[in-house]
Amino acid sequence: MNLFETSRQVTVLGAGMVGVSCALALQAKGWRVSLVDQQAPGEETSHGNAGVLSRSSLLPFNRPGLWQSLPSMLLRPGPQLKIRASALAQWQWLWRFVWHAKRSSFEVTTVALDGLIQLSSDTHRAWLKKAQVENRLRDTGWLWLYAHAAAFESGAASREILQEFGIATEVLNAASLQALEPHLAPAFSHALWVKDAASVDNPRAVVKAYAKQFLEGGGHIVQAQVRAIQQQPNGWQWVNQEGGVHWTPNLVVAMGPWSESLLEASQLPTNFKINMGFERGYHRHFQALDGVRLGRPIYDLAGAYVLSPMKDDQGADVFRLSTGVELAARDDAPNLQQLEAAENAARRVLPMKSAVPDSDWLGSRPTTPDSRPVIGEMPNCPGLWLAFGHQHIGFSTGPGTGVLLSELMSSEATSIDPRPFAPNRY
Repeated sequence: MNLFETSRQVTVLGAGMVGVSCALALQAKGWRVSLVDQQAPGEETSHGNAGVLSRSSLLPFNRPGLWQSLPSMLLRPGPQLKIRASALAQWQWLWRFVWHAKRSSFEVTTVALDGLIQLSSDTHRAWLKKAQVENRLRDTGWLWLYAHAAAFESGAASREILQEFGIATEVLNAASLQALEPHLAPAFSHALWVKDAASVDNPRAVVKAYAKQFLEGGGHIVQAQVRAIQQQPNGWQWVNQEGGVHWTPNLVVAMGPWSESLLEASQLPTNFKINMGFERGYHRHFQALDGVRLGRPIYDLAGAYVLSPMKDDQGADVFRLSTGVELAARDDAPNLQQLEAAENAARRVLPMKSAVPDSDWLGSRPTTPDSRPVIGEMPNCPGLWLAFGHQHIGFSTGPGTGVLLSELMSSEATSIDPRPFAPNRY
């Protein structure tokens, strides 16, 4: 094997949507790729999401106006946001997160995320077709539901931003909403149909299909827990839980909420530090009643949940209920209060059977202070590449991350501007 072939070897740590996407995109450019995770692909944070692929996800939580609403959020927290005491230990992230809720940061973030989401959407479609699972994709958009006119008016700023970006939407009244989704209870005066959106019926199955495509292309998957990484004169080593050492000339850290703690444990020659926060989220599955259907995911803003029509791993129809955000330490024990409240709200809107046993899930989604993922080479660490910090939209931004990273690593012109995501901003 010559020097060029050796230099085109890479190990990707993390087999969620982002890690699998990095592996697939690098493989497509001729890299010899190994993928490492302690779980099978798609079993951690990428398992639990609403399955929505939408340009409307360009709107970060820390947007202009957060300063004014912060006191009421803290004093009277609602279902959209729960803050546990352990989140206060992340005070550096909290302060910087709120500091970025200003017009200048918001404008950079929305433009950057929109480019990454569009690149991801195009890549998803190509990969779904190649993996022969394009039947899992629905081009039916998704719905934002408003209980009354005042709630609809309060969302005017968000709708204006979507319009500025040219995102196709349609405002529905109660009657037109009922015609579109006849099984919904008549509990909403208005809805916004975000048409420039799609969804999948089983996000974990999609990640696994991409991983299968990666294997069929000659990729290698290793199931191991990564304890630390070490810089070497001619590359990088990663150390597993038994102390076994593995060498690679290039290394990609795409371990989601575990990425920054791995870097900190590895004592690298850099002052890089993000102080990430964690937007934790819960989900629960419900069996569908005979004849009761949804044509697309729905987002009830008052109830602060998303209800998505999906297929379980056996192909049966289920509804996935996803909650709002819980700010807490990454490894805090679950608190089902938010999930129970979301179920109560959802049952007032759509008739469902009892919850599917053992379907409760909790994931810690890593969020940077500016709500933009970190994509690029680690400062002062040649050959160490980063791809993490995708908050709660990793499913919508993972494939684009893989494409962008593969272009950067291959020294090619990039499909989108990489500067907003560059690690050197930290």
